[in-house]
Amino acid sequence: MTPEFWNDVLETCAQMQTIVAPRLMEWAGQSSIEHKADGSLVTRADLWADQKIRELLQEVFPTHAYLTEEGNHTYQGEPWCWIIDPIDGTTNYSHGLPIWCIALSLLYQGMPIFGYVHAPPLGQTFHGYYHAPGHPNGAFLNGQRIGVKVAEPNQHAFFSLCARSTEVLKRSFPCKIRMLGSASYNLLTVAVGYTLGAVERTPHIWDIAPAWPILHAAGADWRWLNAPMLGQKPFPLTTNEDTSHRTFHTLVSANTSLGKFFSAYILPNTLNRGT
Repeated sequence: MTPEFWNDVLETCAQMQTIVAPRLMEWAGQSSIEHKADGSLVTRADLWADQKIRELLQEVFPTHAYLTEEGNHTYQGEPWCWIIDPIDGTTNYSHGLPIWCIALSLLYQGMPIFGYVHAPPLGQTFHGYYHAPGHPNGAFLNGQRIGVKVAEPNQHAFFSLCARSTEVLKRSFPCKIRMLGSASYNLLTVAVGYTLGAVERTPHIWDIAPAWPILHAAGADWRWLNAPMLGQKPFPLTTNEDTSHRTFHTLVSANTSLGKFFSAYILPNTLNRGT
């Protein structure tokens, strides 16, 4: 792809951010809440943002397909496909807790090659390219290149959990624990060096695809802890599969050595496979 194409991708995401984020900030903690069939929350803000983001992307990329948390869940084999999570961290958002993101990923032939994650309350915007045709690999926070921070696990270093992974608290853990409530942001703390590792027990495709290119470009180790049981990994996406029915136990660490080390705490005595 040409540099102009990648300029359009980044500029369109930035435009989306300036249009969608102010309205979401205005509604934070005030938007009406409903429960979806899987028990997760959705607000009118999620639905509005989902539609608005799709409209903005379709103006520039009319031939691209779309998978969204609040809409279409089935990949039909299109060469180019966007994955959209209009509010990653809806529970935080609905209570006014300022850790939530707008998260997008662009897939080529079923693989995430570009990620864009904007956290409006924090003033942070992550983006990254990984094996993107015509563009070098790179991970960025607010336009500045970022990378993982490698250190020995200790009680002054952070490891981030999701709410479904608290079983590690039943025994001594080698790092200080943090729980943030937004899957994309949770994982991206590793890419920027805030944490040595992060785990998500039951993320869906839209929870992991935006962070995937950024973390890989930043040098992180990514492991699917339930891959042996599933029989396959999520990427490349399987054509005509309803992605809403699958979750992927994910461990991200600053390097392979830490990935092997932390996996023993998260899922003991189980074969763990990196990417």
